[in-house]
Amino acid sequence: MTRQIFLNGSYFPEHQASVPVMDRGLLFGDAIYEVTAMLDGRMIDNDLHLARLQRSLGEINIPMPMPIEDIIEMQIELVRRNAMTDGTIYMQVSRGAEERNFLPSEGLKPGFVAFTQPKKLDRNPAQQVGAKMALLPDPRWSRRDIKTVMLLGQVNAKQSAKLDGFDDVWMFEDGCVTEGASSTAFVVTGDGEIVTRPNSTAILPGCTRQAVIAIARDHGMPVHERAIALEEIPHVAEAFLTSASSLVQPVIQIGASVIGSGQPGPVTRQLQKLYLEAARSGARIT
Repeated sequence: MTRQIFLNGSYFPEHQASVPVMDRGLLFGDAIYEVTAMLDGRMIDNDLHLARLQRSLGEINIPMPMPIEDIIEMQIELVRRNAMTDGTIYMQVSRGAEERNFLPSEGLKPGFVAFTQPKKLDRNPAQQVGAKMALLPDPRWSRRDIKTVMLLGQVNAKQSAKLDGFDDVWMFEDGCVTEGASSTAFVVTGDGEIVTRPNSTAILPGCTRQAVIAIARDHGMPVHERAIALEEIPHVAEAFLTSASSLVQPVIQIGASVIGSGQPGPVTRQLQKLYLEAARSGARIT
């Protein structure tokens, strides 16, 4: 079946969907994106992703391309047209298209594209055995809280990590972990405290992060939002990452440090279970 793409209010077969050469997302990275995961026909944390989309667009003064309720209808229709039950829904909003100029004109109409990517999010080796993360200096700009499409720093970091034999990468600056190249970083201390960096302009406010923290606190698990110093990494009991496409994924090595026993720990396993239960409790759309 040919994948259907949503583009500026209409649906097209993938080979017919095209973005103008003068689109500012292409020329300047002047665009915002979001990714909503689907599990067993259910969109996960979609309200959080749409709220972050609206916030990111507002931070760089791009108007919403359509009301949130219409975006939800579009997501459901896109999923239906592509017969997807597990995977991700990618959405990207650019400032619009016009002759290349650093200063955009007033009143540009945003460009809006969305597509599905089928994938079994909860059935992959990293979910079972854990991932090995490289540690690299954070090369990105100062407004990482805005989910822009300017991902060259993350792409380069992931490529470097892969070449060095790692599965992915966590980045750092000023002696502390910022976040993963496409995920939020968590560690678990020896006394069972879950630690992750607090939201600021230094990191993206992760939607899965927000959901996992809420679930942990609802189940009486201690969560502390503070910086994770590089020097404490060799001494943590567990580590894991969260993202829309990775859900809750164990981390068994960070840089040269093997974490705990080198196997996913009990706190991580419990959070994996609780998050999947919460995700599967929502209404199916397919």
